[in-house]
Amino acid sequence: MPLDPDDSPGLLLWHVTLRWQRDIAAVLAPLDLTHVQFVLLTTTWWLNSQGEDPNQLSVARQAGTDVKMTSQVLRKLEAKSLIRRQVDTADTRAKRLRVTDRGAELARQAVTAVEATDAAFFQSIPDLAALLAMLRPLASRVDDR
Repeated sequence: MPLDPDDSPGLLLWHVTLRWQRDIAAVLAPLDLTHVQFVLLTTTWWLNSQGEDPNQLSVARQAGTDVKMTSQVLRKLEAKSLIRRQVDTADTRAKRLRVTDRGAELARQAVTAVEATDAAFFQSIPDLAALLAMLRPLASRVDDR
């Protein structure tokens, strides 16, 4: 006999994720960013703030995104003048990434909007620290396929 849908952690996580993604998409739309553009822009911005000029592979790993898709989205961010991609002098196949001044300002605005949305979305959780403790091991699991 199948589980009651309300007892399926995977299905519940799916529904929560969809609701959260809709909320995030709604606050990013006025900034002309998709969710994945936001993630890759802010990941690059954060890595730059740590003194790094990451390549596309480093950004993809940090963000947890597919490398090929990352490259396509980074090209769109470059076309919007939010990042610069420059050929790595040590490896001409790689591109080093820097957020532009415009990209850094937009990243700050987007992070503020997303953090406020997260706070509102998760406000009903009585122990957010416990939720984070449960999610971290799931998020850090290595894909062994």
